[in-house]
Amino acid sequence: MADKYQEILRTYWGYPDFRGIQRDIIESIARGEDTLGLMPTGGGKSITFQVPALAQKGVCIVVTPLIALMKDQVQHLKARNILAEAIYTGLSRQEILRILENCIFGEIKFLYVSPERLSSELFQTKLRHIPVSFITVDEAHCISQWGYDFRPSYLEIAKIRDMKPGVPVLALTATATPDVVEDIQNQLHFKKQNVFKMSFARKNLAYVVRTTNDKLTEMVHILQCTQGSAIIYARSRKRTKEMAELLNKQGISATFYHAGLDSDVKDIRQKNWQNDEIRVMVATNAFGMGIDKSDVRMVIHIDCPDSLEAYFQEAGRGGRDGEKAYAVLLYNQSDENKLMKRIDETFPDKEFIKDVYEHLAYFFQVAVGSGMGQTFMFEIEKFCCTYKYFPTRVDSALRILERSGYIHYEDNPDGKARIRFNISRNDLYLLENVSEKEESVITGLLRNYGGLFTDYVYIDESLLERVSELNRQQVYMILKNLSARHIIDFIPRRKTPYISYTRPREDGFRVIIPEEVWEVRKEQFTAHIKSIINYAKNDTICRSRQLLSYFGEKTKMKDDCGICDVCIDHKIPQKQTIISEILDLLKDGKPHDITELNQLKYDSEDMAAVLEEMVVENMMNVEEDEIRLEPKPEMKP
Repeated sequence: MADKYQEILRTYWGYPDFRGIQRDIIESIARGEDTLGLMPTGGGKSITFQVPALAQKGVCIVVTPLIALMKDQVQHLKARNILAEAIYTGLSRQEILRILENCIFGEIKFLYVSPERLSSELFQTKLRHIPVSFITVDEAHCISQWGYDFRPSYLEIAKIRDMKPGVPVLALTATATPDVVEDIQNQLHFKKQNVFKMSFARKNLAYVVRTTNDKLTEMVHILQCTQGSAIIYARSRKRTKEMAELLNKQGISATFYHAGLDSDVKDIRQKNWQNDEIRVMVATNAFGMGIDKSDVRMVIHIDCPDSLEAYFQEAGRGGRDGEKAYAVLLYNQSDENKLMKRIDETFPDKEFIKDVYEHLAYFFQVAVGSGMGQTFMFEIEKFCCTYKYFPTRVDSALRILERSGYIHYEDNPDGKARIRFNISRNDLYLLENVSEKEESVITGLLRNYGGLFTDYVYIDESLLERVSELNRQQVYMILKNLSARHIIDFIPRRKTPYISYTRPREDGFRVIIPEEVWEVRKEQFTAHIKSIINYAKNDTICRSRQLLSYFGEKTKMKDDCGICDVCIDHKIPQKQTIISEILDLLKDGKPHDITELNQLKYDSEDMAAVLEEMVVENMMNVEEDEIRLEPKPEMKP
């Protein structure tokens, strides 16, 4: 007989039963226990919080960093007649207020929020009155300072626990080493250790390291010899564009994706790839969390990521449908040199960091003891040109200064305009010489946005157009004029990074970089870098076992995957001999019946594995029951 959880699963999702550790997690959070679930990509994480939330009274608050993912999940829940809402940047104060009020008085079961939203005064005020069943933290590794993708905004989650002391937390992640697992629980103030872990083994995903001095040719070659959707990961934005252009010239449909693109462009390109209108997505790691395409057959890393965590997460986007897929890392000796160089680039010496801090003050003309709360547009190229710095080292110095508590550095703003009032609410009402149009814009701001007198608030200019009955140009000029009169600070809509002083400016020599920010994190980063180098160079242990061991899973030789490059080489010691004999058979250039291979008298499974590799390597071609030599294709100019 089905219990209430199984009934909910069948009613809303149509599944007959839970898989893996889903039920264990559900029952744990239902008992009111803080719970950490470790589930590989595609393991069904959403079920673990959606099912128990429907079985309980109150609202399940879901903290996730991705707006696209929020919208997608809300849409899916509403399609199942489940009431869900999401709060994210760009919504008006009225819309946010409506959603929060509905959480208090309505039947909303799921409220999705970004971690940045948790610190807003409006959210915290309303949260006190919302009946919360439990809090779900997605991508929970982001809260750990030892994780590869640490985000300071995630630390706000622990603070809201104090406002709801009796409410349990469910933390979910697909990537976490033992150290990160422990740190997640500490950072989220778990009452006791409570971890459920699913094996990270992916039986259908073949991990391959290919050593080559010509990565571009190898990349094209792999894609020409295989079929199906693919992702290629590269480190630089420029490189994604160049490789997409190269692939298109080779007749392979491709596009590129990185954080610097407008959100509309990103959405269109992702949709085209999702719908198989484009075969290959060439991307930086910005193309990451929330990618939901099950039939990716190939993930190629043309550049090494900074850690095995990042590699595993990105490689894991292949073969989510359970069918065979490949995760290929292209590697050569220069990669090791580049990776080791990243350590010094990411952690420049402390004197350099202090110099950058000092020059920032000259650049923005901020006097000692002033600047707190001020925000400046930051043209990093101009700054580096002025003071003869390399941008990568400056970027790293700014991140360290942020972690040390001196500044807030937003290197990739979402482009929305931001407003903050420079005068008090009372002084605002006493203003003279305010035109009717200016008054309508000010009124629109006050009615739709909160916190304008204490901090910078993102605004939607199209909303101001509607409520003030003005056009975009008029709204923009009024905001500029109000800013010139020092009534507001107006940061127009653009992609330029910005820097805010979070404390009064100090003399450079007084700047203190804490040990946990520099020394400890550098040691951890170095360990991450060495982990990916060791993985790439280790050709004696099964790739899958290397990865599982890194994430704390105990493995033995019997757990070898059998499909990675290391296993294939070990499984078929006579592989090169078989290849030589097949090539000898085909050297006349004529087609041969596949049955002729029987005369070679090798094990049929070994023969099949070698044939598959030869086809992938473009050494030969198989058509119906015939085999023949296939010369490697030449790169088109």
